[in-house]
Amino acid sequence: MRSPAGRSRAAVWRFCARPGLLVLRVWSGGSDRAGLSLSQLIVQNTLPVACLLFTMASSDIQVKELEKRASGQAFELILSPRSKESVPEFPLSPPKKKDLSLEEIQKKLEAAEERRKSHEAEVLKQLAEKREHEKEVLQKAIEENNNFSKMAEEKLTHKMEANKENREAQMAAKLERLREKDKHIEEVRKNKESKDPADETEAD
Repeated sequence: MRSPAGRSRAAVWRFCARPGLLVLRVWSGGSDRAGLSLSQLIVQNTLPVACLLFTMASSDIQVKELEKRASGQAFELILSPRSKESVPEFPLSPPKKKDLSLEEIQKKLEAAEERRKSHEAEVLKQLAEKREHEKEVLQKAIEENNNFSKMAEEKLTHKMEANKENREAQMAAKLERLREKDKHIEEVRKNKESKDPADETEAD
């Protein structure tokens, strides 16, 4: 087949078998391909090899350049079976779990029971500590309230006693003033009486 410009774009594929190998010989003609590299020619002429992808995926590939001219280029694709060392081995099925014996099952159950008891004991311990803390807080609040009430009562009693003492002191002061006043009146009366007889004698 030729392009509109008259240049050939034909790619000729030939298969040949060798012991343990599959050889694919390609002739890629056309002056427009003369300047292409070997890898570019392989890419442009791989459509007929699509059916070999599965084989190539599991094979080692070698590229061998045979001939290069101005009109085209020839090369070989050599497919050989991949070595066992390069093929990763995957297990067909996951490894089977080892069957547990009755003794192992019993040990697992006992261990689970121990963990459950330990967890339950830890929870009970935390609850007891929480209740003890709440009890201490409540007791402290009661003591503080009692202390406050006691202090308030003592303060009130002291105030009442102070008021009583003040009232008694005031009453005592008033009584003292009254006594002083009565004493003064008595002295004045006595003085007046002592002067009256002398005045009468002089008058006679």
